[in-house]
Amino acid sequence: MGISTVIADTGRRTKRAVLALAASAAMLVAGIAAAQASCQILADSWIQPPMLAPAMTATPASLATPAALARDQVAIRYFGHATFEIETPMGVRIATDYNAIHRPDRLPRIVTMNGAHGTHFTMNPDPGIEHVLLGWNPDGGPMDHDLLVDDVRIRNIQTNIRGWDGETRRLGNSIFVFEVADLCIAHLGHLHHRLTDNDLARLGTIDIVFAPVDNASTLRLDSMLDVLKAVSPRLIIPMHAYTYGSLEGFTARMVSEGYALSLSDSPLLIASRASLPAETTVLVLPDR
Repeated sequence: MGISTVIADTGRRTKRAVLALAASAAMLVAGIAAAQASCQILADSWIQPPMLAPAMTATPASLATPAALARDQVAIRYFGHATFEIETPMGVRIATDYNAIHRPDRLPRIVTMNGAHGTHFTMNPDPGIEHVLLGWNPDGGPMDHDLLVDDVRIRNIQTNIRGWDGETRRLGNSIFVFEVADLCIAHLGHLHHRLTDNDLARLGTIDIVFAPVDNASTLRLDSMLDVLKAVSPRLIIPMHAYTYGSLEGFTARMVSEGYALSLSDSPLLIASRASLPAETTVLVLPDR
């Protein structure tokens, strides 16, 4: 075979390899885009998926390594108050309402914070954290996030809160939405008011919601129930139950309203779309 033939054949192989790589990249981008778009469907236009067997069982922490997560699974660990660790199939770890008290054992790559008070933020995050997303603007005004890191998209919707003086602090809270593995997970933050139609439209269809249930410094129980009905997730995970009897009061009220209740003995949940319960379920995770 002459050198010109070898060069031509090598060129054809290189071209085929480049085209194959481009096609694979396009499929990956399309898959990510499809997963992201699923959260953008307005809540009032959502079509209930087929009935699925309820299988939202907790998994021992020793199994929750990135290698143990399938492409359609997300690991959720509850560390207390309003702090959860979300781990994606590609191993991206996110800590919500990151603060100096409740922290995951492993350094997160991304943290979200809310500005209500010191158990929801820290002004001295570990310098090794790659992305620090504040849910409020310390200088006032909006603080908008829309971040794509590997296989997760994180965005926020700001809401108002009340200060300790009773005055309204505009845009002092953020609902953070995590779009990963064909799931849409929302952390309501330190929510102080019912959501507007615009809030709900921006929120989109949510599969799993972390809801504050203290019935004191955030929303009262009746108002929180209205919010959860409007958001209409498949799974409700209570948080921020720091007042006496608040968790018991919340779960009793939800059961009386016809919601299913599941109590886990592990702070870890491996979630996937296939394992979402057929009916909206309140899942109580113990903190660490």
